[in-house]
Amino acid sequence: MIELQSVVFRHARASAAVLSDVTLTIPEGQWVSIVGPNGSGKSTLLKVIGGLLRPRAGQVIINKVPLSNETLHLVRQQIGFVFQNPENQFVGQTVQDDIVFGLENQCLDRAVMEERLSRYSEHLGITELLPRYPGTLSGGQMQRAALAAVLAMEPQILLFDEATSMLDEQGRQEILGIMRQLQASGRYTIVSVTHDCEEMLASNRVIGLCGGQIIADGLPKQVLADDALLRKLRITPPYAARFARALQRCGVPVGDAWSEKELMDELWTFDSNM
Repeated sequence: MIELQSVVFRHARASAAVLSDVTLTIPEGQWVSIVGPNGSGKSTLLKVIGGLLRPRAGQVIINKVPLSNETLHLVRQQIGFVFQNPENQFVGQTVQDDIVFGLENQCLDRAVMEERLSRYSEHLGITELLPRYPGTLSGGQMQRAALAAVLAMEPQILLFDEATSMLDEQGRQEILGIMRQLQASGRYTIVSVTHDCEEMLASNRVIGLCGGQIIADGLPKQVLADDALLRKLRITPPYAARFARALQRCGVPVGDAWSEKELMDELWTFDSNM
């Protein structure tokens, strides 16, 4: 569980707060999308949750442990970060070196490290990539390798900072599919900063930030159905949703649609009733 109580964050020598009186609770196993315009405090919020930034006021509690200088190391062991640019996450000369590096820092037995390396490489489909230099991989391959390194350390909380934004469509779908699998496993609490409506719809909950404050907190379809709110959050609804609403305005009796499949189902239903 993640708890933030009246959290305030501002950079040194800055008068304006990046986060202002943020209070929220994220239950264990939930997938939450954090959305909002540029500069709204999304990435800062993620770093505060992960202990990379310390709030000026308020409290961060991870799995019932208040974040402090004394508990920081313990808390960070429970959290895995996946960043926007996968190239910035690699420290090893090969993919295998990079995965093993994190495990060595946990002082695990060699047999345990080898088992985790094998298991998570196979799970992420990167076994054949283990001997390769990370710089030779595609964006999707790099992000899968970075995610394997994170999962191998077996955190309970996964923080994704626009992890699909720099990928092509194939890579984006690969990572989004993996995120769905991780959520379905029930083993992880996931918090993802995103501008991607498909990613929002895959999550359980959407929290919208504007000016460092929470202005929305609800189910994905509820948030995406509020046009005034979407304008504040600088979010463009999915094409299928916009098309369905255009049909509704023209008097065509179709329901809301959030994906191409849902739109096609609505159109088939309408056609069969004519």
